[in-house]
Amino acid sequence: MRFSRRAFLGSSASLPLLQKLQAAPKLRVTSFELIPVRATPRTVWLIVRLKTDSGLTGLGEASDAFGFAATTKQDALRMESELRTFFELVQGKSPLDVEAYRQKAEPLAIAGGLPSATAYSAIEQALWDLAGQALDVPTYNLFGGKVRDKLPVYANINRATTPRTPGGFAVTAKRAVADGFRAVKAAPFDGFPKPGSPDAEIRSAVQKGIDCVAAIRAAIGPDVELMVDCHSFFDVPLSIRVARDLEQYNLAWYEEPIAPERAEETQLIRRSIQQPMAGGEILFTVKGFEPLCQRQAVQVIMPDVKHCGGLLEMTRIAAMARAAGIAVAPHNPSGPVATMASVHICAGMANFRLLELQWGEVDWRSELIIPGERFEKGFIDVPSRPGFGIRLNDTLAKSKPV
Repeated sequence: MRFSRRAFLGSSASLPLLQKLQAAPKLRVTSFELIPVRATPRTVWLIVRLKTDSGLTGLGEASDAFGFAATTKQDALRMESELRTFFELVQGKSPLDVEAYRQKAEPLAIAGGLPSATAYSAIEQALWDLAGQALDVPTYNLFGGKVRDKLPVYANINRATTPRTPGGFAVTAKRAVADGFRAVKAAPFDGFPKPGSPDAEIRSAVQKGIDCVAAIRAAIGPDVELMVDCHSFFDVPLSIRVARDLEQYNLAWYEEPIAPERAEETQLIRRSIQQPMAGGEILFTVKGFEPLCQRQAVQVIMPDVKHCGGLLEMTRIAAMARAAGIAVAPHNPSGPVATMASVHICAGMANFRLLELQWGEVDWRSELIIPGERFEKGFIDVPSRPGFGIRLNDTLAKSKPV
């Protein structure tokens, strides 16, 4: 039986889809707002919302664009200014015109550094949320669909740990495991002495970090994965020495002992140690990740949807990594909006490894979005609702100002 295109388009079954496809391009982005949400003295989630002339709104997240320092009100104002620059490229346009936005915005993001890259990425996230809603499909369907109904998540316990001692890390790690997580990460070398500090001071800081890792491993047992983030505090010789001292604790990966832009030196460290290496948390676009992948300098790359260029760029980074035999574990010490944006890309990613969760900071985190964020036995469900499948709890968000 032959079924012509004209007959199909005229059938009643095709009408809802046709109506969505015809209506979606007529949507226009009209305005944006930045909603800063103070979680802790250290953490502020910068939530971006794009509005359209139909009433649909799309969410993105622009957190962590200003380094390790706590985000201030001045930082939020600066981000709002950055966002306005990129918003002007989508104002009056269809949210489906993502590639047109990307091609115009990427040079501006490259020129402006991390805050600009983060603003660029936040607008891109919100466009995809809107696109999914406009077509009445989950955003992951716009990237080829999903192959997983739930994703494994690891608990980053770093910000939840107080005091930052071996005992403090051990207690926090044990709580995360009791909460169902089968993988935890910490950054026990934070506060490391600056380059050129006295040798005795460096030795003491190294030993304290190793003692913290030993305490975490003892607390969680041998079967829970343990990752260590070094936040690029070391040079090459120290990176290798610390890695060898940590071998007995069976790390799932050893993350960024030096800055990931230093791909040749990262490759040297990888060839000198036994643990898998990971990195790339603030690199931007495929080009930024290319040196690590070409050299196979790490076994795991860590694009962050807030910084790498957004959802579409993350898929391209992941494809490049897959060709090099490298796994992807998205960096995500973020609020629930960036987490859900990451979920939609990871749902279909062939070389997905784990997704990060900034665990244990505030007990109301799950309530910031509707429906609430849920983790069960170290997994997060992949939603089936249109777009990202969430909306912001405005009452809660606006009760936590910067």
